[in-house]
Amino acid sequence: MTILDDLTVTQAAPDLRRAAAELRRLKEEVSRGPDPRATERQHAKNKLTAHERLDLLFDEGTFTEIEPLRRHRAVGFGLEDRKPHGDGVVIGWGLVHGRTVFAYAHDFRVFAGALGEAHAAKVHKVMDLAEAAGAPLVSLNDGAGARIQEGVTALAGYGGIFRRNVASSGVIPQISVMLGPCAGGAAYSPALTDFVFMVRETAQMFITGPDVVQAVTGEKITHNGLGGADVHATTSGVCQFAYDDEAECLEDVRFLLSLLPSNNREMPPAVRGDDPADRRTDALADLVPADPGRSYDIRGVIGEIADDGEFFEVHEAWARNVVCALTRLDGHPVGIVANQPASLAGVLDIHASEKAARFVSTCDAFNIPLVTLVDVPGFLPGVDQEHNGIIRHGAKLLYAYCNATVPRISLVLRKAYGGAYIVMDSRSIGADLSFAWPTNEIAVMGAEGAANVIFRREIAASDDPEATRAQRIQEYKTELMHPYYAAERGLVDDVIEPAETRRVLIRSLAMLRAKKAEVPARKHGNVPT
Repeated sequence: MTILDDLTVTQAAPDLRRAAAELRRLKEEVSRGPDPRATERQHAKNKLTAHERLDLLFDEGTFTEIEPLRRHRAVGFGLEDRKPHGDGVVIGWGLVHGRTVFAYAHDFRVFAGALGEAHAAKVHKVMDLAEAAGAPLVSLNDGAGARIQEGVTALAGYGGIFRRNVASSGVIPQISVMLGPCAGGAAYSPALTDFVFMVRETAQMFITGPDVVQAVTGEKITHNGLGGADVHATTSGVCQFAYDDEAECLEDVRFLLSLLPSNNREMPPAVRGDDPADRRTDALADLVPADPGRSYDIRGVIGEIADDGEFFEVHEAWARNVVCALTRLDGHPVGIVANQPASLAGVLDIHASEKAARFVSTCDAFNIPLVTLVDVPGFLPGVDQEHNGIIRHGAKLLYAYCNATVPRISLVLRKAYGGAYIVMDSRSIGADLSFAWPTNEIAVMGAEGAANVIFRREIAASDDPEATRAQRIQEYKTELMHPYYAAERGLVDDVIEPAETRRVLIRSLAMLRAKKAEVPARKHGNVPT
């Protein structure tokens, strides 16, 4: 090094240190927010700040923020005098259980989290990075919608988000976490993602708010009554998960991510546990009544089969007559679809069909094998169901199963009647393996209904109609509904003991893990709507 070089370094060093200190001060100021009172107001609503939420989402100390110093360049309506750094959204990446995840979080303290041109550009940036890196994207939503002062530019920003949501659909997991208001067109981005979480009281989603609803229809309703977490978790089906506080919500977001692959080119992460793969499930014989008319809770069956009895139910409060859950079998993530006899006897209706179809498609997109537990009496009859399109909605579930290329195993626990049996991933629509318990009844319909149709005239003409009906019912059961009828014709691969269920499923899934499925060359299918 020359004397001149040494002199240059010596003179420059103090200035660089001062600049670095100034940068640290500036970034700390940006993180704290423009006004301490805004932070106090956020906390007073039982809401965390954007950075506090990100700290809960990511493994400690792993979040890397980008573009924290970005400012908008809009003028008019006073915007030229208000140019806070960050522009109301925090973006970046970090680790969740050691794996890379991208996120953006609205900062309600800045322009109420409203989206403008610079704000949208930041969101577009992190969405593009997530897709390029092949990593999940989590959005922490708490914003007032489009920034009105920026006009159509803000609307174009939303268009860019929607386009990226669709481009990444089925490519990387996308999770929306609703932590505040989400109104108008802004609600469509969460609706395009794979999973929606909501926090009660603080989060709402609706296209038109209560004031507009009252002005147009005369109906008076609160924000939560119109679009709160419980409304969307139980009535509309818009959100899959609802929570009382943000910490619990974000902890379950982390848990969900642990069950999903980073992208559609990877397998979901396996975790070696202590629950033996060959563990007997003797309790199933007591959990499920042999009488097909008696009710029981299918979640007990899932818990008995799953590793350590743990499973994560999706859409728990909506369309309860079908249960969809993510769990692990021998450490490997699996999607469970099961009829729920404890609700509407486990029939399929419009909402249950939609719920299960969406879940099947999501599992298929992210290489999660499917296990279907069948105990279904049929589709729900009724004028309301027919007029509201049970045919096309039921077809969604049929389409989802037929379209799925992941390993698929079905297990008939008790009854499996009519078209509902076919739709619940029967062998005929492509299940790789189909099993049944020795109490199964697979038939076009129940014996009573079948006898009434087939022997209607004979029963009517009989001197003792009830005795004739009972005789024909028993005959139908003996001939067509005994537990081995389907197995004798190759429609189920084996009839198994309930106690062997976990072992059989795990061995079958291990065999199917390398499954390769050829799909026809096409742009895309035409999904029933």
